[in-house]
Amino acid sequence: MRRKIPSTQALICFEAAARHESYTRAAQELALTQSAVSRQITALETFLGMPLFRRTRHGVALTPAGADYARQIGRQLEVMERDTLDAMSRQGVGGSLQLAAVPTFATRWLVPRLPELAARHPDITVHIETRTRPFLFADTSFDAALYAGTRAQVSSWAGTRATALLSEEVVPVCSPALIAPHSHIAPSAVARLPLLQQSTRPDGWRQWFDAQRVDAPRAYSGPRYELFSMLATAAAHGLGAALMPRMLIEAELARGELIVACDKPLRGERAYFLVTPAAQDERPAVSSFRDWLVATCAGS
Repeated sequence: MRRKIPSTQALICFEAAARHESYTRAAQELALTQSAVSRQITALETFLGMPLFRRTRHGVALTPAGADYARQIGRQLEVMERDTLDAMSRQGVGGSLQLAAVPTFATRWLVPRLPELAARHPDITVHIETRTRPFLFADTSFDAALYAGTRAQVSSWAGTRATALLSEEVVPVCSPALIAPHSHIAPSAVARLPLLQQSTRPDGWRQWFDAQRVDAPRAYSGPRYELFSMLATAAAHGLGAALMPRMLIEAELARGELIVACDKPLRGERAYFLVTPAAQDERPAVSSFRDWLVATCAGS
């Protein structure tokens, strides 16, 4: 069956003109004449049966329908370009995976282990972008997502399947400059340290002190940081104690930049999951990545 799709050249011209809201700048970007861009867009409007631009005193502006179509086409052209570059790089073998991931887990846990994946599956290429919240896979080019949250949160992510990877245990850490080296302090002593807060988990310290049955009037006090990576850097520079998942500070602990202030981890409700669309026709690269990831987490 013949597909109802306009020419790629017309779509490329339209996307550039929509981005700039200018035929002239689109032509400059594409190394075409302005009249050539105009002809392509006129042909596209005829194909669609609706105007995409309206004339203004200063040039052209997108119609509401044109703006909506531009958002969709821009995303699809990016996917086509990515897939084309992947095909060129693979030369007919292997596969690629577009991964959305929470930033600190990706940077500090996943990326250092990717050489192991490359050794086992040298034909798989993993592209990573950061995402912290659920999204509709159908509206993106992502094949999978590494997500941090509770089982209830991941279960409510419609149209997906989730594979549990690692549970999260947090432990107080700080710079060795704040406490005696090679020693642990009591939870009550932790309460007297400057406490660094994570803004997305305002109750973190309160929960840890409650688990230790320690009165901590300053559990909510201290500077707030959005990401674990910020929190780890602040703690390493002696600004205070931070409540961190041990798995995310392996490098700092190994280098001695951070030490465990009180070795009483608290296991919370949050965990890390690999989330994929619930579709049955999963790509081999995704399946191989999941198998490797599950095995790697089991060995952690």
